[in-house]
Amino acid sequence: MTYQEMFEQVQRLLAAADASGIGEHLAFQFNITGEGAGAFYLEVKEGAVSVQPYEYHDRDALFTCSAETLFKIAQGKTDPVAAVMLGRLRVEGNIDKALKLKQLLGKK
Repeated sequence: MTYQEMFEQVQRLLAAADASGIGEHLAFQFNITGEGAGAFYLEVKEGAVSVQPYEYHDRDALFTCSAETLFKIAQGKTDPVAAVMLGRLRVEGNIDKALKLKQLLGKK
């Protein structure tokens, strides 16, 4: 899988997330390791989700994982907190805001 293929798939999955209940601005960068490696960001602004293939230097949180782990989280097959505990997802930055990822993806 190339970065472009990974990004297109994750963009479809994450752009469908329901951010209507999140009133604050969130900026998350994802660093994908292994197959399809690269970086992209997810931004929640005014109740809308945007997923773009760029690094986001003024981010609230940075998530590092494989594409496989990210797909499972985005599809609701893996809990992000469990992925952290199992060492499959690394999180840096504002943990309170990082936990909003679970809320964002849990409303699908």
